[in-house]
Amino acid sequence: MTIPETSALPAEMITGDLSHQNAMALAVVRHLRHAIVTGKLKPGDRIVERQLSRELNISRTPIREGLKLLELDGLVSISRNRGAEVTAFTPAEVVRLFDVISVLEGLAARRTAETASTETLARLEDLHVQMAFHYNRSQIDPYFEINSAIHDLVVSACGNPELATTHARLMLRARRGRYMAIMSPDRWRQSVDEHEALMRALRARDPDAAAAAWTAHLRHTGETLARALAEDVPAAPAKRTSRARA
Repeated sequence: MTIPETSALPAEMITGDLSHQNAMALAVVRHLRHAIVTGKLKPGDRIVERQLSRELNISRTPIREGLKLLELDGLVSISRNRGAEVTAFTPAEVVRLFDVISVLEGLAARRTAETASTETLARLEDLHVQMAFHYNRSQIDPYFEINSAIHDLVVSACGNPELATTHARLMLRARRGRYMAIMSPDRWRQSVDEHEALMRALRARDPDAAAAAWTAHLRHTGETLARALAEDVPAAPAKRTSRARA
């Protein structure tokens, strides 16, 4: 499997002490995680150390360390016979994962509606406008980045570090599913509407409405992904179905 869109790591990271070696391993993690989340590396794809070493212009040691970290995150499996390969979701795993995430993010939305500062709400409004801008232009990658920033801000603003830590660990796997889910045009349109429902609840400082909107939003994402996996339908870039409200 050719690792897509690779480029050599910066020269200053290729030599140096142990801290630089650790930095290289983390750079490998970021590189491969992005390829997995965005579907450039698909479930079952093999990650060949020798090839990746040549493409990134680094030794195989930080690659091995990076792959071990990705295995801990559940994104890669490593076996003696096949080496490293991207792990696959099953529909049942997706449903279970997003059941938990929907509860966590629903609670985060409730607490954010109750306690968020005016500055935080203004930041969420700004991100929401940016997200709608990219949706209206069918720009899926920047849309996804802004969308993820909104989810992360709702969690960080809720004031519960235990929730945030648990959520961060689960999202290492789930972020790939969220990206895959918006490949469905109907789901993409629905997702934008659900984000608007959250914003209405936050503007009104309505904790019940915020929690309901955000819990449903995450459950719908899990359901969409589980259906796509059950049907084994190849993903194609989504096209917006109508203009979003900014």
